[in-house]
Amino acid sequence: MATSAPAKRNTRWQRFKRDRFLLLLALPGVTLVLLFQYVPMLGNVIAFKDYQPYLTISESPWVGFANFEVIFNGDPAFLNALKNTLIISFLQIVVVFPIPIALALLLNSLLSERIKRVVQSVLYLPHFMSWVIVVALFQHMLGNAGIYNNWARQHDLPLLGIIGDPDLFFALITSQAIWKDAGWGTIIFLAAISRVDLELFEAVAVDGGGRLRQLWHVTLPAIRSVIVLLLILKLGDVLTVGFEQIVLQQGQVGLETSEVLDTYVYNRGIVGGNWGVSAAVGLVKGLVGAILVLGANKVAHLFGERGIYSKW
Repeated sequence: MATSAPAKRNTRWQRFKRDRFLLLLALPGVTLVLLFQYVPMLGNVIAFKDYQPYLTISESPWVGFANFEVIFNGDPAFLNALKNTLIISFLQIVVVFPIPIALALLLNSLLSERIKRVVQSVLYLPHFMSWVIVVALFQHMLGNAGIYNNWARQHDLPLLGIIGDPDLFFALITSQAIWKDAGWGTIIFLAAISRVDLELFEAVAVDGGGRLRQLWHVTLPAIRSVIVLLLILKLGDVLTVGFEQIVLQQGQVGLETSEVLDTYVYNRGIVGGNWGVSAAVGLVKGLVGAILVLGANKVAHLFGERGIYSKW
């Protein structure tokens, strides 16, 4: 029996000619990414120099790895910032990350499309508020002179000392992150759930399975790849926990509790004038994030998931 010849692969030039219009459409976006994401990376060279703003980068003296001594020698301020960053990152992954998944599953279970749209609109709204507004809202609601404490004073009830309490700072910023971005995070999961074939739910129902079995055997496996993808990307930002949200509230709780790597770079570099040290910390932070993404993606391949890119 004669076997058919394998299909001939197009050459690189043939593929380029075939997709030339798509490549042309992508050119502006690629250009912007190169100009504003990759070209600025060349400035990381100041991590190895004693850079001063009144000198050019080329005129600044070369100091090698001297700026990295705060990391290698365990500078107390750096270690404190690293500790706080890891605590907040742990809370964001363990507490904040699963909430959009749960919200998406709950929204998907609503039978009324009108109610679903209303709930979605309410959940999406906080995402479009800046952190300045979000922090101000929490202060007006829970601050010492906020709405609740004023009401509690009028009714001889115990006061809440959440705002400004170092012991409750991590819980405060975690709740702020949930309130602001949990609703917006449901969009991707709802889109993944909408692609599930309805016949799969019907098959589980025919076999006597209720909503919990449909959730466990159909919905969750359908969005597993999306969960893995977003978790990998989240691990890449494990040392980036939100500069604006934290710097707005540092004055109330002090640096001992609120200093993270992002604010450490700002306070040492822009405020303190140690540009080289800040660049060194930022460079290491970026390298660690890249290593975590690649490592987590490799683990995802071992478990049969696609990850952020296909296995070569």
